[in-house]
Amino acid sequence: MEISTAIRWVGVNDHEVDLFEGQFPVPEGMAYNSYLILDEQPAVMDSVDAHFTEEWLGKVEKELDGRMPAYIVVQHMEPDHSGSLKAFTEKYPEAKVVSSNAAFRMMKNFFGTDYAERRIVVGEGSTLSLGSHELQFVAAPMVHWPEVTMSYEKTEKVFFSADAFGKFGAHDMPREEDEEEEDGGWACEARRYYFGIVGKFGAQVQSLLKKAAALDIRCICPLHGPVLKENLGYYLGLYQTWSSYGTESDGVFIAYTSVYGHTKEAVELFAKMLEDHGCPKVVVTDLARCDVFEAVEDAFRYGKIVLASTTYNGEVYPFMREFIGHLTERSWQNKKVGLIENGSWGPMAAKTMQKLLEGAKNISYADTKVTILSQMNGANIIQLQNLAAEMLAD
Repeated sequence: MEISTAIRWVGVNDHEVDLFEGQFPVPEGMAYNSYLILDEQPAVMDSVDAHFTEEWLGKVEKELDGRMPAYIVVQHMEPDHSGSLKAFTEKYPEAKVVSSNAAFRMMKNFFGTDYAERRIVVGEGSTLSLGSHELQFVAAPMVHWPEVTMSYEKTEKVFFSADAFGKFGAHDMPREEDEEEEDGGWACEARRYYFGIVGKFGAQVQSLLKKAAALDIRCICPLHGPVLKENLGYYLGLYQTWSSYGTESDGVFIAYTSVYGHTKEAVELFAKMLEDHGCPKVVVTDLARCDVFEAVEDAFRYGKIVLASTTYNGEVYPFMREFIGHLTERSWQNKKVGLIENGSWGPMAAKTMQKLLEGAKNISYADTKVTILSQMNGANIIQLQNLAAEMLAD
């Protein structure tokens, strides 16, 4: 794949993986991106997962067309990007390894060597001339590992963004247009990727965005997902919203658990009330039957959230507990929350959910708390109506 005359994609597509990082379902596979800058001193930007070493080395060799690489730039040490580094250094013993101090320390752990005889240490503001192309390095610690250093190629104004601006999915999957997304569906899997993996580190992403704003970027080359060449303001704007924990979409997200269907019945009625009162979007998710990270994505996307759960063992249903844990560990904040609970003899779900959210910042709660005793009654319907009115109020 040609990014420009001098910059080539030499990555791989992984259709063997079912869970990325052992937890995120990736039905459309994953792309591990690597790039080659062809110049007087060719530079390879990152490697790929060790399962695809031979395929990757073959692509690099083909694009080099008999030349030798001068450098391999290691921006990020996660094994899906550095897994083939050792094989590369053995095949090309004259190539210098370019990376941050923190990354070289990790190399010692991963590979038993820190490449002391052939390394070039770079940090914020360091530059590396390849000939007519020049790399400027941008430190990006905790986006989302501490050693991350991104690269800006000054001549063609290309930003090699490591894991930032990535998304789930291989490059060779058919792409269907999503009516809700102006980018043909990019944001859906990029959002799930961002909040699942990077969401905790909003402050560090904000710092990176400030640095990026000072660069004249015409193309973003991430380590996962497609190369971004057009409408870059859209992608940068989404990252600004996501990393500042702002509201991306108007509407109400309802996450629920239900044992015998009574809580589900209340949620379905409540959702209809919201729709009947003109709510622009109502999203309902059964936490026992969904990809929990899609639920996490929606919980960050919308500013108004309703949590509905059965009481279980004097607390809250396990799927709800797990879900709230995913939110709080990712610095979930700036939300309006409504609570619906059910309990046959001792309803405790609402109290437990609120306690689990104690560490979340800037959470406001609706005054109306809906408490169902086994099955809805007339009073509960009035409560649901009042909660709907509160959730729709500005």
